[in-house]
Amino acid sequence: MTVAGLIQVLGGLALFLLGVDMLGAGMEQAAARQIQTWLERMTDRPIKAAAFGFAATGILQSSSLLMVTMIGLINARLFTLEQAVGVMMGQEIGTTLTGQLVAFDIGPYLSAFLVLGYVLRTWRKERRWLALGTAALGVGLIFLSLETMKSGIRPLIDLPQVQSWLVAMGRNSILGVLAGAILTAVIQSSSATTGLTVALGISNAISLPAAIGVILGANIGTCVTGLIAALRSSRSARRASLAQILVNLFGVALFLPFITPFASLLARTSDNLGRQIANAHSVFNVAVSLVLFPCIPLIVRTCKALIPGEESAPALARFLDENLLKVPTVALSSACKEVVRVGRMTCDMLDWSRDALLQGDKVNIERVLYCEAEQIDPLCRAIEQYVDRLERGSLNEDERMRCDELKHVITDIERVADMTENLAQAGQEKNRESVAFSPQANTELVQFLALVTRTWALAVKAIDADDEIAARTVKEYEEQIDAMERQLRDSHRQRLEEGVCTPKADILFVETLRNLERIGDHADNLSSSVLHD
Repeated sequence: MTVAGLIQVLGGLALFLLGVDMLGAGMEQAAARQIQTWLERMTDRPIKAAAFGFAATGILQSSSLLMVTMIGLINARLFTLEQAVGVMMGQEIGTTLTGQLVAFDIGPYLSAFLVLGYVLRTWRKERRWLALGTAALGVGLIFLSLETMKSGIRPLIDLPQVQSWLVAMGRNSILGVLAGAILTAVIQSSSATTGLTVALGISNAISLPAAIGVILGANIGTCVTGLIAALRSSRSARRASLAQILVNLFGVALFLPFITPFASLLARTSDNLGRQIANAHSVFNVAVSLVLFPCIPLIVRTCKALIPGEESAPALARFLDENLLKVPTVALSSACKEVVRVGRMTCDMLDWSRDALLQGDKVNIERVLYCEAEQIDPLCRAIEQYVDRLERGSLNEDERMRCDELKHVITDIERVADMTENLAQAGQEKNRESVAFSPQANTELVQFLALVTRTWALAVKAIDADDEIAARTVKEYEEQIDAMERQLRDSHRQRLEEGVCTPKADILFVETLRNLERIGDHADNLSSSVLHD
C-alpha cells in the first residue's frame, strides 16, 4: 500500500504538470495575438510591466516559463532589466492563480471539464475553439490530478516516518522551506508544489504553518529555472535572474520569522485548510510585490553592482534566442524582427552597390562583399534553422503558415543580397578592366537604380509594418521596373548598333539590367507575402 500510494502521488503530480501544460498551451494559443500586443505596448512603464507579468503568467500558467522567455527577450535586446524586474512583480501575483484554482472542490464536476474539452477539440476545428478545448482539458486534468494525489496521500500519512516529518516541518519552518525549494527545483514548477501542498491540506495531512513554509520554499526553488537559462546568457540576463533570486529571498526572509502569527491570521479566511494554503500563497506574493514595487530602481542598481561591467558585442543574430522558443508566439515575432533587420541590411547593400558600380568606389565594393559573405549568408541560415526549430513546436495553423512565409521571405532577401554582390563585382571588373559606360548609359542606370532601390526599400517596409497599401505600391513599381528594363535594353541595343558601347561594357550593362530586374521580382514576392497572393 505504501509503494502504491507513493506511485499514485507521483502519478497525480505528473498528471498535474500535464494539466498545467495543456491549460497554458491552450490559453497561449487562444490569446497569442493579445500576448504580443501587450508585450509591445505594456512594458514601457513599471506599472504596465507588472500588469503584463500578471496577465502573461495567468495565461501561460508558469512563472518559470515567463522568466525564461524574459531572459530570451533580454538577450535579444527587446527587454531591459528595468522592464524585466517590473514584469517579475506582476508575475509573482499571477502565479497565485493556479493555487486559488486548485483549492476549489468541484468533486464530480471535474468530468464536465474533460467532456467539454474533448467535445471542443473533436467537433470544432476552428483554431480558437481547439485552443479553448485544450485549456478545458487542462483544467479537468488538474482537478483529476488532485483527486489522484489525495487518494495516494491517505495511506502515506499513516506511516510514522511521514507523520514525524510533517510534524517536524510544522515545528521548524526552515525544514518546510527547504523541502519546498528542493521539490520545486527538481520538478521546475512552483505551481505543482503548490498543488501538492493544497492536496495535503485538503487531506488534513499537513499543518498550515508547515504548508506556508513549503510555499515560501517553492518561491525560492522556482528561481532555479531562470538561473539555468541565464548562466550562458548576456550580462543583463544574469542580472535579471539575480533580481528574481533577490526578490524571492527578501520575501521569504520577511515572512519566515512571522509564520505562526501569519498562519493564525490566514486560518480565519476559510474553514477549508486547502483554501487557507492558497490564500497564504496569494497574500505572501501580493504583499512582497507591493512592498518591493517602489524599490525597482534600487533592485536594478543592486544587480548591476553585484554583476558589474558592460554588455559584450551583440551576437550576429540580434533577435533570435533559444529561450524564446518555449513561447512560440514571442519566438515567431522575434524571428520576424530578425528578418526585417536583414532586409534593411540589404537596403544598405543596394545603396553601396550603386556607388560601387557607377563610381568604382572600392570601399563600398568591399563593404558589400564583406556584408554578403560574413553577415547576410550566416544570418539567413540562422533564421532558417530557428524557424525550422520553431515549426517543430506547438503551433497553430496561422503560425505555421507564417513560418512558411518567413522562409520564402528570407530566401528572397538572400537572393537580393546575391544581386548586390553581383553589382559590386561588376564595379570591381570595371575598375580592373578600365571599362566605362557611356554618359547616356550612366544616366539610365542612375534612374533605374533609383527606382529599384525605392521599390526594394518599400517592400521591406511593407513586410515590417504588414502594410498592404505599401505592398500594392510595390507591385505598381515592379511593373515600372519591367517596362523600364525593356526600354533600357532597346536603347542599349541602339548604342551597340551605333558603336557607342564597347563589347565589355555591353556584357556588364546587360548583366546589371538583369540583376536589377530580378531585385524587382523579389520585391514583388515580398509584397505578395503581405497581400497573401
